Amino acid sequence: MPEDSNIQIPGVPASEPASLQEPTTPREPLPPKPDQQAPEAVSPTGSPTGAPATARAQSGQYLTTAQGLRLGDTDHSLKAGSRGPILLQDHHLREKITHFDHERIPERVVHARGAGAHGVFRSYGTAANITRAGFLAKDVETPVFVRFSTVLGSRGSADTVRDTRGFSTKFYTDEGTYDLVGNNIPVFFIQDGIKFPDIVHAAKPHPDREIPQAQSAHDTFWDFVSLHTEAQAHTMWNMSDRGIPRSYRTMEGFGVHTFRFVNAEGRTTLVKFHWKPKQGVHSLVWEEAQIINGMDPDFHRRDLADAIEAGAFPEWELGVQTFPDTEDQMFEGIDLLDPTKFVPEELAPVQPIGVMTLNANPTNYFAETEQVAFHPGHLVPGIDVTNDPLLQVRLFSYLDTQISRLGGPNFAQIPINRPQAPVNDMLRDGMHQQAVHGGAAPYRPNSLDGGCPFLAGQDVGAFIDVPEELAASIKERKNPASFDDHFSQARLFFRSLSPVERDHVIQAYKFELGKCYEKSIRERQLAALANVDAELCAAVAKGLGLPAPEATEQVPDSDPSPALSQIGGTWPVAGRVVGILADADSDLAAVNAARKALDAEGIVPLVIAPAGGFLGPENDGGVPVQRTYLTARSTEFDAVIVAASAAPAPDAAPGLDAKAGTPGGGTDPRAVLLLTEAYRHAKAIGTWNSGAGALAAAGIPQDTPGIVSAGDAESLVSELTALLAAHRVWERFPASAAQS
Repeated sequence: MPEDSNIQIPGVPASEPASLQEPTTPREPLPPKPDQQAPEAVSPTGSPTGAPATARAQSGQYLTTAQGLRLGDTDHSLKAGSRGPILLQDHHLREKITHFDHERIPERVVHARGAGAHGVFRSYGTAANITRAGFLAKDVETPVFVRFSTVLGSRGSADTVRDTRGFSTKFYTDEGTYDLVGNNIPVFFIQDGIKFPDIVHAAKPHPDREIPQAQSAHDTFWDFVSLHTEAQAHTMWNMSDRGIPRSYRTMEGFGVHTFRFVNAEGRTTLVKFHWKPKQGVHSLVWEEAQIINGMDPDFHRRDLADAIEAGAFPEWELGVQTFPDTEDQMFEGIDLLDPTKFVPEELAPVQPIGVMTLNANPTNYFAETEQVAFHPGHLVPGIDVTNDPLLQVRLFSYLDTQISRLGGPNFAQIPINRPQAPVNDMLRDGMHQQAVHGGAAPYRPNSLDGGCPFLAGQDVGAFIDVPEELAASIKERKNPASFDDHFSQARLFFRSLSPVERDHVIQAYKFELGKCYEKSIRERQLAALANVDAELCAAVAKGLGLPAPEATEQVPDSDPSPALSQIGGTWPVAGRVVGILADADSDLAAVNAARKALDAEGIVPLVIAPAGGFLGPENDGGVPVQRTYLTARSTEFDAVIVAASAAPAPDAAPGLDAKAGTPGGGTDPRAVLLLTEAYRHAKAIGTWNSGAGALAAAGIPQDTPGIVSAGDAESLVSELTALLAAHRVWERFPASAAQS
C-alpha cells in the first residue's frame, strides 16, 4: 500500500471504487458515501417509522418501471421494425420521457443557486431564561439542515459572484420545525416588503436581453438603489469583501430582522440572531473571484462538500443580541423594526446560545437541497415575530412561493421538509398528498373521531401569539420618521473597516458603476456616496472620471465598530487547502512529510505535478498526484508550497493549454502563473531547495511578507500554518490611503 494511504483527499464520487469493465453481476444499489446523510425516515405526519434513512432510496438489483416492472432494455424504443416508426404502445418510453420532461421544478425567484448540508445544533442553555423554546434548553441536540445560496443568479450561475448570500437553517425540533431564514449581511435593501418585487426586478438581468447574469454591475440595479437611498447601507456591505466570501464555511449569518423571545413566565425580549463561523469571516479578492467563476463556477458548493467529506466539519456559534421590549422598540437611537439597520456589537454584545456542526452531505441534491422549503413563519413556542414591515410581508410571501414552486400545499410532506414531531393538522387532500389520513371528522370540535385533535394549552407546548398592545393609529401607507436615516449606517460600516478593506470597497464601486451605461445613474450614486463619506466619494468619482459632488445631508457620526472588520485576528485552519508543486526530481520524502504535517493540522494537501498518477513508485514512498499543471489554478489553494523547479511539462505549449503562455525558459509558464496569482492575491507561499528557482522565475522576491523558506517540511508547514491562520498576508500590499 502507498505510504500515505490514510490521507483522505475529498472528491470520491461513490462509496466503492469503479471497476475498469462494466459490472454485469446483479447486486443491490451501493450504500451512500460515509460523508452523506438522508432526511430522517419519519412518516408524512411526523411519526418515526423505525426505517433507516436510506429506506427511501432505490432498491432491488434490476432496472424497473416506476411501478416495479422489471425491464430488459432501456436503450431502444419499441419500433415497427428496426427502421420503422416508434409505436405509441411503448409504455416504458412514454414513462421515461414524460418523467424527464418534468424533472425540473420551477427554480426559486431568488436564492436559486444553493448548497446544503445536514448537521446538529447543540444548545448551551444560556438562552433558557429569555425563551421557553425547548431546543434552546441546556444540552439539547437538534438535527438541522442548512442551505446556503446566492440571491441574484439562476441555478446555472457561478458561485463567487458579488452578491448577498442566503444562510437558512431548518431545526427539526420536537416542538415542530423552526426555520431561521437569514443572510450573510445583517441589513436589507428595503424597509418594506412591498418593494421586494421592485428590488429583485432591478437586480435581476435586464428583461430585454436577459443579461447580465448574477451581477449587480448594471444600470437597473444602480438606478434602483440610487433612487431608493434606504438601500445604501446594504449596498455598502455588498461592495465590501463580504460580497465575495472565501467559502460558506467562513461566512457570517444574520437573522436580519428583530424577533421576539418569550420565556416561561411570558416576559418578552427583542433579539437579533447571529451565526459566527468558528473559522472566522474571510473573503476572496476580486480578481480571484473572477478567475474562479471561469475555472470552477462550483467553488463554494465544492468547498463545503469537500470539507465535510474530509472530516473538517464546519461549525458556527449561534448568538443573540438582546434588547428590552419597550413600547418604542428603539435601542441607542436605532429603530429595531427597520431592516436596513444593524446594532453594533460594541453597543449590544452577541451572547452565544449554542453551536451548530455540519457533519453530513446530502444524499441527493434535488430531493434535499433543491426541495427544502424555508419559511420565517415556521416558529416554535418561545420565538415570535415583530412588526418589521419587511418580515411581515415575508410571512405571506414565503408560504405562497413554496405552494407554487413545489406543486401544491403538501410540500411539508417532502422528506427533507417533514417535521420530526407529531403532525395532526386537519389539512386534507391537495396535489402530492402522501399521507393516508384516517378518521371521519377533519374538523373540530368533533365527536366522531373521539374529539381528536384537541387544542393544547401553554402548559403542554402550545404556541401563543404575544398579546401585543397596539396603540391607537391611523390606517395609512407610511414609514415612521425613524426610518428616514439612510446614510449613517453606511458611513458607520465604511469607517469601521481597515484601510485595505476600504480600498476594496472603493474598487468595487468603481468597477460596478463603471459598468453602468447611463452617466446620470453614476452621478446619482455619487451623490449618495457624498452623504456617506467624502473621501470614498472622491476616490470613486476619480475612477469614473466625474466630479465629486458635495454632501446634501447632515449625517451624524458614530464610533467605529471594530467587529465589522474581517482583518486582524487568527482562526483555526482545518479545511484549508494547500497546493504542493512537485515533480519527479523533488525530494519525495520531504513532500510526503509535508503532506502528513498538513493533514495533521486538518489541512487538505493537493499535489500539483506535470502529469497525473504517482511521482516515484506507487507502492514504495511514491506521491499521489491530485492536480496537474493543466488542471490546477491558484484560486483553489489558500497557500502554495513549491517543492520543485517546475521545469516545463511536455504539454507546456500554448496550442495545448493557453495558460502555458510563451514557450521557452526553465520553468513551466503555468507554474509561474499559479505563483504570480497566489502572490498578488496575498496568499502565503513556502519553498525549499529547488523551489527558489520557480519563485525567481515568477519574479517573486523571497524577502516579501508571507514568503517562507525552511530546511525541512515540518518547519515549513508550521510557519505556513501560522500565516494561514490570518487568512491572507495583507501587509504584502500596503493600503493606498483611499486612492485619492
